[in-house]
Amino acid sequence: MVDFLAENNLCGQAILRIVSRGNATIAELLRLSDFIPAVFRLKDKNDQQKYGDMICDFSYFKGPECYERKLEAKPELQDLDEEFRENNIEILSRFYLAFESVHKYILDLNRYLDDLHEGVYIQQTLETVLLNEDGKQLLCEALYLYGVMLLVIDQKIEGEVRERMLVSYYRYSAARSSADSNLDDICKLLRSTGYSSQPGAKRPANYPESYFQRVPISAPFISMVIGRLRSDDIYNQVSAYPLPEHRSTALANQAAMLYVCLYFSPSILHTQQAKMREIVDKYFPDNWVISIYMGITVNLVEAWEPYKAAKTALNYTLDLANVKEQATRYAASMESLRPQVQQLLKEGFLREEIILDNIPKLLNCLRDCNVAIRWLMLHSAESAYDPNNKRLRQIKDQVLNDSKYNPKILFQLLLDTAQFEFTLKEMFKQMLSEKQIKWESYKKEGSERMTELADVFSGIKPLTRVEKNENLQAWFREISKQIESLNYEDSTAAGRKTVQLIQALVEVQEFHQLESNLQVCQFLADTRKFLHHMIRTINIKEEVLITMQIVGDLSYAWQIIDSFTSIMQESIRVSPSMVTKLRATFLKLASALDLPLLRINQANSADLLSVSQFYSGELVAYVRKVLQIIPESMFTSLAKIIKLQIHDIMEVPTRLDKDKLKDYSQLGARYEVAKLTHDISIFTEGILMMKTTLVGIIKVDPKQLLEDGIRKELVRRVAYALHKGLIFNPKAKIQDWQSVYQSTHIPIPKFPSVDESATFIGRLCREILRITDPKVTCYIDQMNTWYDLKSHQETTNNRLFSEIQNTLGTFGLNGLDRLLCFMIVKELQNFLTMLQKTILKDKAVLDAFKAMLAAVNPVQGIVANASKVYATAVAKTQKIWGAYLEAIMKVGQMQILRQQIANELNYSCKFDSKHLAAALENLNRSLLADIEAHYQDPSLPYPKEDNTLLYDITAYLEAAGIHNPLSKIYITTKRLPYFPIINFLFIIAQLPKLQYGKNQGMTCRKATDPVDWPPLVLGTLTLLKQFHSRYTQHFLALIGQFIRSVMEQCTSQKIPDMPSDVVGALMFLEDYVKYTKLSRKVCQLSPC
Repeated sequence: MVDFLAENNLCGQAILRIVSRGNATIAELLRLSDFIPAVFRLKDKNDQQKYGDMICDFSYFKGPECYERKLEAKPELQDLDEEFRENNIEILSRFYLAFESVHKYILDLNRYLDDLHEGVYIQQTLETVLLNEDGKQLLCEALYLYGVMLLVIDQKIEGEVRERMLVSYYRYSAARSSADSNLDDICKLLRSTGYSSQPGAKRPANYPESYFQRVPISAPFISMVIGRLRSDDIYNQVSAYPLPEHRSTALANQAAMLYVCLYFSPSILHTQQAKMREIVDKYFPDNWVISIYMGITVNLVEAWEPYKAAKTALNYTLDLANVKEQATRYAASMESLRPQVQQLLKEGFLREEIILDNIPKLLNCLRDCNVAIRWLMLHSAESAYDPNNKRLRQIKDQVLNDSKYNPKILFQLLLDTAQFEFTLKEMFKQMLSEKQIKWESYKKEGSERMTELADVFSGIKPLTRVEKNENLQAWFREISKQIESLNYEDSTAAGRKTVQLIQALVEVQEFHQLESNLQVCQFLADTRKFLHHMIRTINIKEEVLITMQIVGDLSYAWQIIDSFTSIMQESIRVSPSMVTKLRATFLKLASALDLPLLRINQANSADLLSVSQFYSGELVAYVRKVLQIIPESMFTSLAKIIKLQIHDIMEVPTRLDKDKLKDYSQLGARYEVAKLTHDISIFTEGILMMKTTLVGIIKVDPKQLLEDGIRKELVRRVAYALHKGLIFNPKAKIQDWQSVYQSTHIPIPKFPSVDESATFIGRLCREILRITDPKVTCYIDQMNTWYDLKSHQETTNNRLFSEIQNTLGTFGLNGLDRLLCFMIVKELQNFLTMLQKTILKDKAVLDAFKAMLAAVNPVQGIVANASKVYATAVAKTQKIWGAYLEAIMKVGQMQILRQQIANELNYSCKFDSKHLAAALENLNRSLLADIEAHYQDPSLPYPKEDNTLLYDITAYLEAAGIHNPLSKIYITTKRLPYFPIINFLFIIAQLPKLQYGKNQGMTCRKATDPVDWPPLVLGTLTLLKQFHSRYTQHFLALIGQFIRSVMEQCTSQKIPDMPSDVVGALMFLEDYVKYTKLSRKVCQLSPC
């Protein structure tokens, strides 16, 4: 018969692919559960107020049109909704695909069962597949994995969160218009069950059986799977655990599968007492806490509470006498096993001959250790007992008391067992690889000894007092031939024959009185020894390694091992060499990867790499977490050294009186520094002792671990210092997983917000904006200084940015510049939204703009009765200029700050890295020249779309301050009606608030109505820069026309002095040309 898993067996391959996909789907669900956007939980009041109208559960489907109309009625909600979509559509799509794969899994399983029933697979039915060992395993796994998926989803992704994510995905994606979309079915399967994983939460009625029955599955299939799990040892695990007391451990994985599958047939749990008693007696006679998949633990006392038959059956296990008996038994095991394992681990004890002679004893010791560790870890785990359940508390207290539970002793046994297991495995692998070579070597030695003895009895070779004996000569030659004929491939026959040869050599020594000749006796003894070695060597079988792998399974501790982290770290702090034993424990934990990867590997699935990387990455992250205590301890010691050197140890002067030498020696403090320095070196040695280790599929290099750990601790401490230090007391969102600056291994820590800023850089930026606020300060460009409007005292100057660079470095100052850049983008976007949705929707204001446009056309002409026309237009539009001015001033203020930062960066770059500065300037000029040449002659080269050169060089230029913030395009814009007129009216509306002085230039007329000139000019300039240049030309033409018209009126009315508004307009043009570096011809042409 064809092997069930053979590539040409379609029936076997189909179910194998389904099971493989099931394991991959669970890995994806576990991976995604760490990336649920917090906003979908709506736990924060700010989130509820901001997003409450946009994020909705399945109640949305009762009236989606009404819901969408509500959003459309508020323009600000529409903008927020669009921003939310852009930020979250990627992660929502990933979650949806995972949910869809769960639904597809059960559909494919049902289709497979239908195909079996209809005879699609020739000669295969459900019954015949269940008779095959592999088929039986795969069908049981298929049902079990579906149950695990549903439980994982409910445990890791709460029902309400699922619903909100599915509704958001439905709204934001094209799935609703897709004909083949399964969205409705997925929503029905994954709608909220009411279950909550929070301690003390009430369990919903009929949970989880009603959840498991949302997609119907063939009842005969469920019944047959449960029947097989009840009666068979489907994985043949009992052979690895021969002792009856270990049977529940041997069948632990099968018990977990049965636990999950029983929810598909709740009648057994409710009413079938005989079956439940049989299940409990076989699988749960001495345990009630089980691991169902990759360390997800379940306490049967709580899980089976609503089911009468299950609860009654389990009561026998939970009888106080039985609980006490089990706990006492494992307490006794712990006491006897610890010294036993420690003895085995003594240097030089585990030798090859000891192992070969005591394989059964060593395996028994391993079994006892692993069984004891498993029972105690599971039954003492905090996560397995709900603190609000009185009965569970009582059982837990009894277990802890009767087992004399001590987590440190249990952890020590785990460490020793892992080390013993690792050593034994490595030695056994070595012996297995050398098995044939050694066996052949022993055979050759034995054969040669017999040949030599035959030669001795031939009388040819002289050996003291040995007479010629042809019979013995012939006999020894025959024995030599027999030894030579032993065949390594036929180990059973060779072993039997070797035993007979040993017996024959013992008998020949007795019957022929050869004891008198010591040399002959020695030859015979050596040969017997070699034959004995051959028997032991032939008994080195791979089955022993397989047994060790089965017995050493630690997958149940995948999550609860975290409760021992503090003990691990404390033991490393006390003895850094402990890392070597921990390495063995981590490798033992890595064996848990075998469970989900086995079927994926068998199916040759492309998911193998991603699933391996996920679980390996989880384990490596845990290794890093445990070993982070070393960098932490190093920095603690360094902090003490710094404290001693700064505060305690006095600086020795160049000249020192002899009698004061003792005072300056400070031997105690210096000894303490030396001791702390030595401690740091010991910690470093400790982590390097771990050696390069393959954890799953990820290679862990201890040097890299140490470096990453030190960097992580340094980042944490620096970030904390800046977080605490940069707190002031005045009166598009990127997710962590999307950020190029955030790292899994060396994360930038998050601290609770003290204001609207997420980090210290944000707080610093807002504080700078506060102290340079144009409403309370006046910026004098020639002096690069801000003065207080009321007191006229200096507030700050450009030295501020030198201080920031000295404190935060170039990267910190560059980061501040980038943040200001994003704030300008946000401000401009908000400004344009306000312009389009309020100003351009106001009929009275639009009429004023139309009238003004008619009055000034053509711009080359003179406006008649200029003062009245301009004053009327300004008066009619007065109400819009408050918000307009505030936005322009903010942008201008931030542009001044960006200019100052660019100057500081450029200065320090030229000073500290003159070659880099020169290279960047030359490269920049060359690129610009090439691009200009290309536009003049398109046949010349130009960087292609996929070439990142311009993007990359921009980052370098900005970091070196070789850029002009005023020439940047911050946002993309569309054509706007009346835009030049609006900006022109805005400028002339502000001119009366300003006055010109020969020394200070344009300054604010009244401190109560503040307008700062440089931010006003730069803000207007930046705004116009975002639009087509013809808007700027039109705007400048209007300014020129204003100057000409007012001056014409003054001349005709014989007013000798130039009006202040005209002076202001001229100063605006002057400064505009200066900042934009345009030719003065622009201004000369504008008024013409």
